[in-house]
Amino acid sequence: MPKGANQKLKLYYLARIMVEKTDDSHALTMAQIQEHLLMYGVTADRKSIYDDMEALRVLGIDVMGEKEGRNYYYHVGGKKFEVAELKLLVDAIQSSKFITEKKSDELIRKLTGLVSEYEADQLKREVVVKGRIKTMNESIYYIVDDIHNAMMANRKIQFDYLKWNAKKEMVKRKDEPYEASPWALTWDDENYYLIAYESGADMIKHYRVDKMKNIRITDEMRDGREHFDRFDMAAYAKMNFGMFSGDEMMIRLEFSEDMAGVVLDRFGSDITIIASNERKGWYETHVKVALSDQFFGWVFSLGSGVMITGPDEAVKQFASELAAMNEMYAGRFD
Repeated sequence: MPKGANQKLKLYYLARIMVEKTDDSHALTMAQIQEHLLMYGVTADRKSIYDDMEALRVLGIDVMGEKEGRNYYYHVGGKKFEVAELKLLVDAIQSSKFITEKKSDELIRKLTGLVSEYEADQLKREVVVKGRIKTMNESIYYIVDDIHNAMMANRKIQFDYLKWNAKKEMVKRKDEPYEASPWALTWDDENYYLIAYESGADMIKHYRVDKMKNIRITDEMRDGREHFDRFDMAAYAKMNFGMFSGDEMMIRLEFSEDMAGVVLDRFGSDITIIASNERKGWYETHVKVALSDQFFGWVFSLGSGVMITGPDEAVKQFASELAAMNEMYAGRFD
């Protein structure tokens, strides 16, 4: 999975689990730790948790492992947080797109309650992350709880799935509700996803949790277990989620109305959208992007519904990439 906010927040949740759930008299096995992480919507393999355990030790959280019988049991000795440690956790919360501004403030207030008022003032001054696109769906926490309840009850769920239109309104993708068997929650590419099995399509699908609404737990038992018995979350994430990197540039994008949701999902609802002067029924926006192969791949994947129309440098670079690809395939079928 991509490194970044997801990994940092996983460290926070692991710290919370170890501090709240263990002491010298109470310990957790690795399997139990993974279960607790899953309750926060974080999936992790054993190796990554071992690495995070070492990171917690570096931060001063006294994580200890002792073998009893065939299992190792882990617990925390000393539990005193230093300001430097809390800065890392606050930074992870602030930089997370999934957590709303309101919830970020609430969590940070709780963390600052672990130190003196003088240290809390220092913490608030030090950790400020600007320019983040935060989710606006405050009800997402209740949605996550409903999904967990459905998984614990081994039941399917029905829900409305939303999309953006060109007026920046969230509307239902279809009139009838979606139905799926929820099996896992994961956080990737700074978004929270439900991983579920859809029996009608006989395949595993993922849904953005912040776009789900009106969750209803049905009386029907989940299906698709055989798919998840061999499911590789890391491989699935690599194929389905991505991050961009490269030199930043302000560009002009033009797109058809049915692509408005894709553009708003990528760049957030604060962007300015106006009608295109060149193409009837199309819109345009100016956004800052990392001009990279990954970004060009994203534009290419949207087909004829999205165009880079400025500046000339970006258009020429994209055209050059397309020409190079055309040259690679030219002549194969002559």
